Amino acid sequence: MPTPTGHAQRSIWEPYLTNYDEGLGLVYERFVLNDFLDDLRRRARIQTVLEAPIYGMAGVSGINSVKLAQDGCQVTLVDDTPDRAEHVRRIWSELDLAPDLVTISPDRWGALPLPDASFDLTWNWAALWYLPDAAALLQELARLSRHLVFVAMPNNLQVGYWMRKLVIDRDFFPTVDERWVNIGLVRRTLEEAGVKIIASGVLDVPPWPDTVMPANEVLKRLGIRSKKLEDQFTGDSWSWSTMAYYLNEQPDLRDQVIKYAWLDHARLPWQMKAVWAHHRWLLGEVQA
Repeated sequence: MPTPTGHAQRSIWEPYLTNYDEGLGLVYERFVLNDFLDDLRRRARIQTVLEAPIYGMAGVSGINSVKLAQDGCQVTLVDDTPDRAEHVRRIWSELDLAPDLVTISPDRWGALPLPDASFDLTWNWAALWYLPDAAALLQELARLSRHLVFVAMPNNLQVGYWMRKLVIDRDFFPTVDERWVNIGLVRRTLEEAGVKIIASGVLDVPPWPDTVMPANEVLKRLGIRSKKLEDQFTGDSWSWSTMAYYLNEQPDLRDQVIKYAWLDHARLPWQMKAVWAHHRWLLGEVQA
């Protein structure tokens, strides 16, 4: 079994702490996740939120819970990399937001320094496989929630996952604990921690494969050399930044991106979408 590093390799996340151009795929992922979380917040009347760990999605670190904070939730974030946490604090301050940010050592994900039942919602997005003991973190999410636990992981059924694993990003997979893409394992671990799964499904189903890298980089790794194709995926028209949207520098960005969400919005059983969806998720309720 691979030994996870405790967090993603620095070369993956560090550039985005100052360069907010994430690419279309990541911006799309953020907007559909925002819509999901916003709907959950309204239906469950969520007021307090814990996101731990904050790193799972690529792109700008630590901004997954921004929409919840903008909608009035009190947000707590946990990270195990002090310099990244300080950048996340700065990034949130650019949005005039101030989360409670807790920094721990990488071996403390099973003993977070927070009291029992402190939050309406505890959650993470695609983070489990970076941890040395993901089961311990899931137990902590159950302990710290007084209502809901939400967890999502990359979907290993879809074509982009295998394209990435077998062809374009083979060096990545030995650095993570790939067992945790098994949503059944996540379910069993949460249930053993006293969480009843009340909903499950897929999210992030755009009309492109999940390669977790810009399209021009995919072309390069596939050995495709075409200036015409490269020009389609580079340049000013291919600058995509969720932070620019939050800062009202690109106010129409969501409208530009969400038009690709026809599969996410399609009234189809989630099992049919699973062959193309980038993520699978579970929503659980803590049992008294």
